[in-house]
Parts: sequence; structure tokens; C-alpha cells
Amino acid sequence: MFACTGYAADAADKPLQPFDFSRRDVGPADVKIEIAYCGVCHSDLHQVRDEWKNTVYPCVPGHEIVGKVVEVGSDVTRFKVGQNAAIGCMVDSCRTCASCREGLEQYCENMFVATYNGVDKKTGENTYGGYSDSIVCDQDFVLSLPENLDLAAAAPLLCAGITTYSPLRRWKVGPGMKVGIVGLGGLGHMAVKLAHAMGAHVVLFTTSPGKVEDAKRLGANDVVISKDKEQMGAHASSFDFILDCVAADHDINEYIALLKRDGTLCQVGAPEEPLAVAVFSLILARRNFAGSLIGGIAETQEMLDFCGQHGITSDIELIPIQDIEKAYERMLKSDVKYRFVIDMKSLKQAA
Repeated sequence: MFACTGYAADAADKPLQPFDFSRRDVGPADVKIEIAYCGVCHSDLHQVRDEWKNTVYPCVPGHEIVGKVVEVGSDVTRFKVGQNAAIGCMVDSCRTCASCREGLEQYCENMFVATYNGVDKKTGENTYGGYSDSIVCDQDFVLSLPENLDLAAAAPLLCAGITTYSPLRRWKVGPGMKVGIVGLGGLGHMAVKLAHAMGAHVVLFTTSPGKVEDAKRLGANDVVISKDKEQMGAHASSFDFILDCVAADHDINEYIALLKRDGTLCQVGAPEEPLAVAVFSLILARRNFAGSLIGGIAETQEMLDFCGQHGITSDIELIPIQDIEKAYERMLKSDVKYRFVIDMKSLKQAA
């Protein structure tokens, strides 16, 4: 075991504070990464405040991790000391179930090992995430970063990027398709960039007129103010695919009605309360209402390579770790364009 420093919550009602802990030593198949940047996901806030009622404390959040390889095990062949590397939402899985064998580790039938608030298969202890100075992970769950991408701005690709890329690829988004993106936040802004790069005609739905110009800058061909019934009605039954990135309660039926026959609405935003679906809207046009969860390791690498080819990163605001609680409060107010990323150099000042 070796000593690490990070930021952790000790309880749901306690702020994140400096935390000293230990990680396992590098084994034969392991890669050790010195963390340079870690993105701030809304899941981090849910987890540290125990809003999903499954948090194990102390909790060190963070699953959008980028940094430099500083040590590799004797059996590691894919990574070398000195190269940039990344870790996303998973650090292991059972590797034997049908989903794992298909490269769909995110749907592991025995549950994947989460980067934080999971159970390390090698030690049996709670996993600690990227709000820390370093991390050790099996090479099979470590990802290569294209050299042309800004390291800090690439961090959110490990969750926000793959969460939106995976369904866009699953439903074969490309030229000649009309694609809707609901919500322009951390997920939505990545979805707009990716769908645009895939060649689709992209329409952004937002409740905020102030986001029209920014949406077009990011790659939207058109922007619809979803509160405007006339604007919504003008797009009835016209979409091949809609990706809903909104985590707040909203009327999903307004968007289902915009799908063509056989069109699909995929939900990646996770509202606290169930969404009520008008079944006949599905039945009468053979529409599909689906969901999607991040992506497997191979697909995540594919996404990173795609972003490298197209020069895609997240729009970020870089913060010191000392400001994480302020960032959480601002995130709750959607006061960020569009993702906070922690500069881990600040951790040495906080320790």
C-alpha cells in the first residue's frame, strides 16, 4: 500500500475536506497514474450527499480522470511511463458475463466496479476516485488519450463524452438524420458537438432563449425554445432520433411526439421522479423510448479517438479543489459552461 491525498466527504451533510488514505501497490497488470485533472460530474454531488442512498463513507468522488502514467506492472503492454492516460466510470467488472464478453462492461450482469464508491476486487475495500493525487487501475480499464487534445478539457469526455457518444453510435446517427438534443448542460453540450461531428442535422431544445447563440456555436443547426408550443409543433413527427439529457422533471411526451414513425428517444438524463409516458404515442407510430448508460471500455476508447480526429473537447471552467463546494452549489444552479474540472496541482496547497 502507498499513501495518497485527496478530498473526501465523511457524511452526507459534511463538506468535502482533505483526506489521507492508502491505495494498493501496483500489481503485474496495473497502471499507476498521477492525476493532473478530474472533471466534476453531477453524479459526484449525488454520491457525496447520499442522494442515491448507497454511499459508503469516507467518499472520494471523481470519475473523469486524466493524468500521466508514473508506474506500470510487469505484465503491462499497452502503457508506458510518461504517457498520458485516462480512467472513466469503471475500474473493473466480472469480465465473464455475456455483457462483459461483448465489450459492454457498463452492463455487467454482476455489476461493474465503480471508480469510486465501489468494491475493489483485489483488496475488498471501498474504491476512491479522482479527487486525489494518484490512482492505480488494471490496464484493461485504462484509456489512451489522443495527444492533440487539451488534457484538462478532455477530462469530461470520460463521462459526459461517452454517455452521449454511446447512444449516438448505438442508433447510428449520421448524415441525412435529423437529431434532437434536449438540454444544454454538461451532457447536452457534448451531445451537440458529437452529433454535429457525425454529420447529422442537429436541433437543440432548451428552455433558455439566452442559450441560442451558444448552441449554434457548439454545432446546432437550429434551436427550439421548448416552452414555445408553436416552435415545438413545427417539428412534429420529424426526428429520427432524440437524445434527452435533462435530469430535472419534464414532460417527455412533448418530445416523443416529435419523433417520426420508428424514431427513438433515448434518455440519458436521470430525473429523480419517474417520467410518465403516454403509451399510445409510442404505439401509434411504433416509436421507441430507450435509455443508455455510459459505454464499454472499447467504445470509450473509440470515442476518445473520434474526439481526437475531430478536435472535440468539453467546454470547461478550471477550478482549484478548495472551491469544490462552491462548484457544487453553482452546478445545482446550472451556473457553469459547461463542466467544472479540478486542477489537481491545487491539491498540494490544500493538503
